[in-house]
Amino acid sequence: MDHGLVKRLRGDVGDRLAEQRRLDAAAGMPPMSSEDERQFARALISQVLEEHARSELIAGRAPLSAQEEEDLAEAIHAALFGVGRLQPLLEDQQIENVDINGCDRVFIGYADGREVMGEPVAESDEELIELIQVLAAYSGLSSRPFDSANPQLDLRLPDGSRLSAVMDVTLRPAISIRRARMGKVFLADLVGNGTMSPYAASFLAAAVAARKNIMIAGATNAGKTTLLRALANQIPPEERLITVERALELGLDHFPELHPNVVAFEERLPNSEGQGAITMAELVRRSLRMNPSRVIVGEVLGDEIVTMLNAMTQGNDGSLSTIHSNSSLEVFNRISTYAIQATERLPVEATHMLIAGAIDFVVFQDKKNEYAKGGRLRRFVNSIREVTGVDGRVLSSEVFAPGPDGRAVPHAPVSCADELAEFGFDPRRSGW
Repeated sequence: MDHGLVKRLRGDVGDRLAEQRRLDAAAGMPPMSSEDERQFARALISQVLEEHARSELIAGRAPLSAQEEEDLAEAIHAALFGVGRLQPLLEDQQIENVDINGCDRVFIGYADGREVMGEPVAESDEELIELIQVLAAYSGLSSRPFDSANPQLDLRLPDGSRLSAVMDVTLRPAISIRRARMGKVFLADLVGNGTMSPYAASFLAAAVAARKNIMIAGATNAGKTTLLRALANQIPPEERLITVERALELGLDHFPELHPNVVAFEERLPNSEGQGAITMAELVRRSLRMNPSRVIVGEVLGDEIVTMLNAMTQGNDGSLSTIHSNSSLEVFNRISTYAIQATERLPVEATHMLIAGAIDFVVFQDKKNEYAKGGRLRRFVNSIREVTGVDGRVLSSEVFAPGPDGRAVPHAPVSCADELAEFGFDPRRSGW
């Protein structure tokens, strides 16, 4: 693929598309819908390619073959509406992660645990930054800047993947893409791929149905968001869900057949004058005024934790969230650390009381990459801990503990087993 030619022809098509928008506006016509614009762009691409073929013939050069022309058309369309040369990586269902340390240092992580070096995704670092800036302008609910004044960026790509990028704080622009390989996922799918046992799945399904507040913990890339989606899909369709995220990722609103009544909130960053920011904590507070059946916080990373815990203790039972942690027990210290940094400046003792009153269960998701030993990348529920009270610190019981293969197996009785039994959980199967 001649990427220089793609860039030039993309510019021609973009100019003609912009001119058509201007003419439509001047004639008082309504703007084209997103789908209409994409179809019109395909017609323009065909027109531009025909002109290119004619110029090649006039210059005495052989025109492109039918397959080459089709590939070129797709590349131009991807450059206009997709993610440019990243598009093939996002279409490969076996790819899980893409790490880019400059335009020509591309590292690809596969679902089986392999990591290989890929082809360059741009001709220069400047072109790579330009691509990210275009994506930042059109992805999410509002345009997000990516420049020297705003060198950090998080956003959701059109296919649901998560992109994180930085510039000017590294020698070269650095980008990490986490693929959303399992968007519409259920607990049965996670049982099928070995993430958890059927018994653990029945326990978690009952906990969601019983409106227990659940915190999902784990390391980066352990599968926390996928598990959160699966648990959310256990929520009855008649409930109204409010999701709060830094960058739209959960995508529960994309499946109205599962949850027709969903409102997705996204944190808004300040503009170039430093105005207009809306924080996660503010969005969590706002969500409580939007008549939610449940509030789902995509990922807790800061002072929104206090607002979220308060929401859980004020009648908004059944909340779900994720947090970074190295174990189910460490979650309580991690939350305390966030709470101390919050505006409320809660002392540790008060935070532990708030945790004990808000969180019912902590689910720890683990991962192990055994590809080098002839295995594969495994993600699995490793531990489930029940919060049982507070006595200067949070008291808890590990009701599911790591088994021989690392997956969670029954370990201790659940204090609310009778309540969960009303929703299909049978504690007798484990001998409790």
